This record gives sequence, structure tokens and C-alpha cells, in this order.
Amino acid sequence: MKHTDEKRQHPSLYLEVCFQNEEPRLPLHTSIVLFLLSYCECKSFKVFLVSTKPGSSQSLESQLPESLDVSEAHMEFLPQLVKGCRLPAVLDESGRLCRAGLAVVLRHIINKTLEADPTRNNVLALLGFKKTCLKACAEVSKWTRLCEIGIPSAVEEHLQNPTNQYQQLPLSILTLERKLAEPVRVHNDDKIRRQKLHEQKQNEKNESPEGEEQVDVDSKPEQLPQLCDGLELRTALAKLSVSSVPPLTTRENSEIRKVKTSDLPPLEHVFAEGLYFTLTDVVLLPCVHQYLCSLQTHSARTLHQLPHLLRWYSHVQEVPGVQQAANACGMTLSIPHVPTSSPLGASPEHNPTCLLEQEENQEMTTQLPFVGGPRPTMTKLQEKGIEAAFAPHPCPAWTLPWDSLPGAINPTEGKMSNIRAVRKRQQLNNLVAMVMQLAKPGYIIVDFCSGTGHVGIVLAHSLPDCQVILIENKEESLVRAQSRCTELGLKNIGFIQANLDYFTGPFHIGVALHGCGVATDMVMEHCIQARAAFVISPCCYGFIQNAVKFTFPKSKRFQETLTYKEHMILCRFADQTAVQLPPDRRLIGKQCMGLVDLDRSWAAETHGYSVQVMTMEPESCSPKNNMLVGRPPQESGLEVNSSQLEGSSP
Repeated sequence: MKHTDEKRQHPSLYLEVCFQNEEPRLPLHTSIVLFLLSYCECKSFKVFLVSTKPGSSQSLESQLPESLDVSEAHMEFLPQLVKGCRLPAVLDESGRLCRAGLAVVLRHIINKTLEADPTRNNVLALLGFKKTCLKACAEVSKWTRLCEIGIPSAVEEHLQNPTNQYQQLPLSILTLERKLAEPVRVHNDDKIRRQKLHEQKQNEKNESPEGEEQVDVDSKPEQLPQLCDGLELRTALAKLSVSSVPPLTTRENSEIRKVKTSDLPPLEHVFAEGLYFTLTDVVLLPCVHQYLCSLQTHSARTLHQLPHLLRWYSHVQEVPGVQQAANACGMTLSIPHVPTSSPLGASPEHNPTCLLEQEENQEMTTQLPFVGGPRPTMTKLQEKGIEAAFAPHPCPAWTLPWDSLPGAINPTEGKMSNIRAVRKRQQLNNLVAMVMQLAKPGYIIVDFCSGTGHVGIVLAHSLPDCQVILIENKEESLVRAQSRCTELGLKNIGFIQANLDYFTGPFHIGVALHGCGVATDMVMEHCIQARAAFVISPCCYGFIQNAVKFTFPKSKRFQETLTYKEHMILCRFADQTAVQLPPDRRLIGKQCMGLVDLDRSWAAETHGYSVQVMTMEPESCSPKNNMLVGRPPQESGLEVNSSQLEGSSP
């Protein structure tokens, strides 16, 4: 990727400014990032507020921490990599690696803070157990999707019309409320739960008059309100090195030791993911703060339905540094006043449990368990004239000149066995051959789910007149890919760490080698929206399931023939292609692969695409050896000509 910017002293952080009634305001994603910067006291970024109107940041100064270096940037003049992503986004000092999306940017801020000061244990704790907090992408993790997208979107929608008297509590808020009401399981929690039992017994002895009936230690948490904010909260704050949990004797008394683990009192939520303050709480605080403030003003009686959320909100305010960071961002935290009048009745339209059960029942009807084998389903398709069909490979013997390519391009230089490296080269031969026939000078080619860049780096080297972008959500993989490109001296390549939904830029060809499960469908959707050609090798068919943007089967003919459950049977058995399996079983697996991809291709053809499903050569290059080649309407007349591939090698 070509860049004209001067070398940056610090990474550039781009945050969105939006407008409501012609007045500038900070959307929640921007407020969340600013709050984390303030909490971490991070000064490692040059911050740009991005808007379409100059001078809009002046009225927002009260929401900008004074410690930050903040400038304005016009949307039109953003660097190309940033312009192709949804904000927030960070562009590194080289100008070639962009990190986009809320969770990705927040985790990067934490890492930069720890690079500057490794002693910040409270910042390290934000990453959670095994540093996995909000690491799973929203496309596959319901929890990440709820925190990163669901709740911020629901609150933004509420703030647009807070006085709507018929407005129900958003399902995302109700989901969080119920999550906070569930018992907590944390690593090695047996000791904490025994300590809680010990404190319960001590509390009974201290508070129950002699001769009175004592409280049952197995009482439900709501029957012991005096303990709700006791041990759990002290344990949580101890994690932040704020206070210490009074140590137990080295060995509990026999009465406590004899209690079965299953009979120990459950731990209650202190913070969103359990006992400890994490990045999830950072994301939720600005959202919940604005939501509760709005309810307090416009519908205070609704607060009765959110007791656990209110308790969480008060806990977060006890974390050292939170109040100070919030004040720096113009948020005045307080405890909402809940009216003493009775809450809304338990009618279905106002009953949170009823609303959630309706949603779950709907999910259950669309996610039925697998039953039976693939033969009845395949027979049902055959009766409708639907069978797997594979187009002939146009250039089965074509290969890149591996022996003459630089070492950093060859998969054998990576951390894989020689046998696997040979198969990887064969897979690359297939995808590169197809892309080189579709590419023209000046084209932008996107390698989706790029990993360490095996496909994208070969394409950048082989097509110097094209621009190549690698998109991957694993930072370690992209950093390794960037290092390989630096060694090769490639200038026509850029890197984006983001989930697929955060990339919105234009491109001409989309590529994906072994897109796992619905990742293949997401890449196809991106390509169709951009009217771009695609070359995709699917993988992990068994992970295919209904998603927010599409359901299965996808094409009209398959929908008229198969149920979702029957389609899932095809997907399940499409994964039965491993070389260790008997040949007849592998053949059925291959046919199921072909049927699933036929459904995908027919769905794409309704958008005017011409799609071919073919088998990579040699077939032994991978158990998942299907390849989908799609051409948009304006390119549908292109034919793959093997003779044109001769001499096209670098």
C-alpha cells in the first residue's frame, strides 16, 4: 500500500464524531475508547476526532481528557487504510497496519499501556483470565457481540428517542441483567466459596439471638442480602491490589471441609464477567451510565426491572481510578434513585423474562439437533434434480515458480512440516492461478482471514501493479505477515486487524483460503456488496450455522427442498473427508461439500454473479479441496484461459 504520510512518532487513533440536530456529539464507541485512555492514563497515541464538519471538537472539550493530544481530521482526508474501516481505528507508525473495531482497538490500547509501564497490574487485569477478554470476534461469540455491538447499539437507539412511552427495555439490556443474576464460576473458586460459607456461619452466630431459629446456610442469595456485597466485592478489589481479603486459617474447620462442592453457596456477580473488573466493564460503563441517566429522567419506574444492573453500576464506581477517569470524560457517576412506587406489572409486553423466553424459543426452533445420516437428505435433493456438480479445472498443472521465489514467500520457511508445506503450495497454486486471471493493473485485492499472509504475500509479489490488503483478527498473525513483507521489500501491501464487518472499503477481488464455517459466507457477502469477484476455498462445514445477516439454506431451490435441520446434516457430513476415512465415506463427504457450495453459488447467482464450484488440483492438496470462483455481472463474460497463465509467473 502506498503512503504519503510522514513517519509517525506515535500511532494515530481515529475516533468518530457524529451529529444530532446539527450538534456534534460523541457516539458511544468513541466515549468508550476515551474512557479507557483516561483510566489507563495512556499517552501513546495521537488522537484524531473524525467528522465531516470542521471545528466540531470545540464544543466537545468537556468530554475529552486533558492529558490527551487531540486534533481534528476530516473524513475525506483520512489515510486509505483507515478510510476503508469503521471507526475506531488505529494506524501504526509505519502507516501500513490498521487496527479497527472497538474490541481490537481497546485491547491494543491496553497492550501499548503495558509496553510503556509493565507494572500496571490493574491495566493487565483488564484482559481477564488468560488474556482472552473480548478476544473472540463478534461473528462467533455471542458475548462479544452483545458487549461490542448489541448494548451500544441499543443504547444509541434509545438515546435517539428517550421519551417514547411505549419503548420496551432492549433485549440486549435484559440479557445483561439476567447474566448478572446468574451464579459466577471462576478459576479455583472452591476456596472462595468455602470462605463465603464460613462467613455465613459466622454471621449467623453474631446476629442470631440465642434460642432463635438460625438462618439456613443454604438460603438463596436474595435471602442473605447482607452478604451480597461482602466477600465477592473484597475479593474483586483485592485483585486490583486495593484491599486484601482477610486470610483464612491455613485449614478450614472440619465442618466447612466436609461440605460438598456442589453444596457450597454460589458466588455472585460483582462485575460483568464475574468477580473481576475487566475490559467488558470498561465497554459497558459509558453505555449503561447514559442509559440509566436517561431512564432516571424519562422513565424512573423502569429501574425496578434492573436491580442487578444497578448493583453492577455501583460496584464499578468503587474501582479505584474509575471515578477520576469518568470525570475526565465528562461523566458524573452516581447511584440512580429508584422510586418507591411499584414497578410495572408482569404483563407480557413489560415482563423481561417473557421477552427473553420468546427470543430463546425462536432460537431453539431454528437450531435443532442433528439426527440421522446424509443419505435421506441427498435423496430428497436428487428427487428435485439437485446434485453436486463440479466445473472442470481450467489449469490443473499450473504452478508458481517456487524454486525461484524468495524464501520469505515459500511456506516451507514457516513453522510447518515439509509435507504440509508442499500441500500449502499446491493450494496456493490454485487460488493464485484464478486471481491472476481476474486481476487487472490497479485492482485492489483483499485476502480475507489471511492468517500469516500465505495467499496475500504471493499475490502482492506476483502482481506488483495491484494493491493487496490482508485482513485478519489475530494480531500475532498479522505482525508475522508484516515482518515477512518487510523482508521482501513489498510496498503494495497493507494490513488490517479487524473482524470482517469492520472493513468497508472498495475492492475488486476477494480471496480466502479455507474460510472456516460461515467465514466463507461472510467473505462472499462482502464481495457481493462490493461487486467484487471472489476466489474462496471453504473449510469447516460443520461450523456453519444461521447468522445475523443470513440463514441456511441460502438459495431459493434449496429452501424449497430442505429444512434448516436437513441442511445442517449436509454440513456435518461435508466434514467427513479426512484421508483416514474409508473411500466410500469420503465420497459422500465430497458430495455433501459440493451440495453446500452449490447452495452458496446459487445464492450468489441471484445477484447476477457467475459462479463455478471446482476441485483444487491435485485433490490430495487438502481434504477441503473445493474452490468457488465468482465473477460479478460486469466480469461474467471472462473465461479462464490456461494459455494466458503461461508466462504470467513472476
